[in-house]
Amino acid sequence: MKNKFFALLTLAMVAASSCKNLNVNPSDAISTGTITTTTDGLTNALNGAYALLKDHIEFNGTVDANNMYLRQFYHLSDFASDDIVCGQVTTDPLYYSFSLGHSPSQSNTRYYWYVSYKIITGVNTVIDAIEKSGKTDATTNQLLGECYFLRAFCHFNLVRLFGKPYSVDPNAPGIILRTNLTDEAQKARSTVKEVYDAVITDAEKSATLMTQSRGVQYASQEAAWALLARVNIYKEDNDKAIEYANKVISSGKFTLATKATYPSLFANAKSASETIFCIAFTQTDDYGKFGSIASMIYSDGNSGWGEEYASSSLRDAMSAHPEDVRWSYIVPSKDGAGNVQKKNGIEMYYISKFSFQDGLPNLSSPIMFRIAEMYLIRAEAKAKKNDAAGALTDVNLIRSNRGLEGSLINAVPAGKTALDVVLDEKRIEMAFEGHRTYDVFRNKRTLDKTYWGYHITGLKETDIDLSKKPSGYPNLTVPYTSPRTIYFIPIDEILSNNKATQNP
Repeated sequence: MKNKFFALLTLAMVAASSCKNLNVNPSDAISTGTITTTTDGLTNALNGAYALLKDHIEFNGTVDANNMYLRQFYHLSDFASDDIVCGQVTTDPLYYSFSLGHSPSQSNTRYYWYVSYKIITGVNTVIDAIEKSGKTDATTNQLLGECYFLRAFCHFNLVRLFGKPYSVDPNAPGIILRTNLTDEAQKARSTVKEVYDAVITDAEKSATLMTQSRGVQYASQEAAWALLARVNIYKEDNDKAIEYANKVISSGKFTLATKATYPSLFANAKSASETIFCIAFTQTDDYGKFGSIASMIYSDGNSGWGEEYASSSLRDAMSAHPEDVRWSYIVPSKDGAGNVQKKNGIEMYYISKFSFQDGLPNLSSPIMFRIAEMYLIRAEAKAKKNDAAGALTDVNLIRSNRGLEGSLINAVPAGKTALDVVLDEKRIEMAFEGHRTYDVFRNKRTLDKTYWGYHITGLKETDIDLSKKPSGYPNLTVPYTSPRTIYFIPIDEILSNNKATQNP
């Protein structure tokens, strides 16, 4: 890979510019002095917050095409998992998710932290303006609810990346909560439990406020319920997880895609039957080879870098069922003789979940919540409540719509638990959508990366023998107790906020 991403700054350079790098209140953010309390003014301000999820914005004095909230959202999560394999060593800091060579100064975590708090500050500004205006009509309440949803969404995604799982240690340091405009810049990290409590409070409030629909590209009451189902399953409050998953399912607004429609689900996310909430992209937002989500995991030969692939581990997990339509998103790159090509000794199985909206190889509207996840959350909660039959029923709803009508699981297989069955199904169903590492570590399991790839430090192509598994290398397995299951707090925050502590 060419040096398409700027090199990591040295610690000294970061220190010299730390105050500039981290803006708790971004200098170009909307403010209570400029925002209007008309419906149009509030809507425009809120839409600006949504846009930050997909825009390339200035950071550290530069607008870099590789800096985008969603790009980092997926890379920091999925590239650390056992579902994606790295095809080569690269200077792009996404490599540190594979190698576990994390640093407080790595540019992708620094940008993600920055833009997350920029979004939070933006919605806090809108919340402040609305609440000071005293307006309580349904349209204004909808906008207010969307603000609370986005704040909950961003805080939750931050704590998943920078704090230990709730189930591992709820009293561990989490992230810095920013819930109003009067917060001091110097503020300590809240505990994981405190962050979860704040997220749940915001999401519950948002659900009561949102009674209108602006389309799946905006938050809704169902999106808030979906977030609450996810947060509560992470928290291991199984009853609440079931309650909120049931609310989404029983709303009647979403249905599972069938084996006929599933292959086009993600290319048509904005109109798909499963979509609860997505980040809407248009052809104007087609970032092409630079900066798109698809560019690292898919290429038609010219459209992207195509340096990361579906792992042999995931393909092995799917291998028993070639009729499974979920294979449609794993695309082997073949030569003229029909053989799967290799890059640096690694088989090239591209991933197309973020491709082909409007027929374009780098365009999609990434789905943040969809109905299949709600069934799987409910199944996981049932399994943990010892309702194996109920868990399998939900798993089979997924399988029967993915071409596996003849391969339903009617009893827990020997040597497995109902939870194993659910997590195995979720791995396949939600692959590449930013769930896998969290599902492994919050369930106190070990991530097994015992397969060939450049997550192996110092690997040479001549070392690779695809007929057997690698052995004797570091980081082939990652226990949930490893400090590198989470990322360092960015150096910008540590240097500019003397109350912020670093992760070990």
